[in-house]
Amino acid sequence: MHFGKNGLLRAAVACVLLAALALAKVHAASPGTVQLEELTSPELKARIAAGFTTVLVPIGGTEQNGPQMVLGKHNVRARVLADQIARRLGNAVVAPVVAYVPEGSITPPAAHMRFAGTVSIPDAVFESLLEGIARSFKLHGFRDVVFLGDHGGYQKGEERVAGRLNREWKNDPACRVHALLDYYEVTQTAFVATLRQRGYSAAEIGTHAGLADTSLALAVDPSLVRADLLAQGRKSGDNDGVHGDPRRATAELGQLGVQQIIDTSVAAIQRRVHENR
Repeated sequence: MHFGKNGLLRAAVACVLLAALALAKVHAASPGTVQLEELTSPELKARIAAGFTTVLVPIGGTEQNGPQMVLGKHNVRARVLADQIARRLGNAVVAPVVAYVPEGSITPPAAHMRFAGTVSIPDAVFESLLEGIARSFKLHGFRDVVFLGDHGGYQKGEERVAGRLNREWKNDPACRVHALLDYYEVTQTAFVATLRQRGYSAAEIGTHAGLADTSLALAVDPSLVRADLLAQGRKSGDNDGVHGDPRRATAELGQLGVQQIIDTSVAAIQRRVHENR
């Protein structure tokens, strides 16, 4: 059938309009949320059909964070940041947070397990959980499953799961799993460098519940931090679970890190998704 130039142009315009109409129907039929657990099953199915084929899996952890921060710091931070990353991507939804992760030995209790409220699961259980999550999302039509780990202790576990599944699905282009270590690594590199440039010492910035960690929490949700305890200072040694000095932590400093996490993660996800197409 011969359409001619005008006919081809009209056909192209019609296709664009139909695609826009389909996307508009998706948005009209479902709320503006990007959180999977806030959608109905038909709403999610419609989004996937409209091109929302990336799912972010935020991974947190339930652990002590010194006397000044709540046990669920990682869970709140992972959910909030994943939400912002998904909105920037424009074609992603966010899975429920994985709140139980490996935290070390229970018997005898070691590291964070010495403090009330920390919950630890075995590495094998954690990896099986991530594998089941990824397999579920592949079944439902997602093309890219992205692990966003807010905690340093299980980054290798994320990589192992992604590697196993991608090898298994090597000849099946339908779905790929990404252990996005960039999300966590930027908090240990670029964010630390930014704080050092502003005059904060490595000892103050710390590695856990110090200035950097506490500032990120303040930026994400100030209610995660007990301001009165923060002002009181900290005890010396390891008895309070703090590695660093959080007393000068601020939401303004944390926002610098938040922006670095979002920018870095969005760019890394876009690059990986493009490479898999």
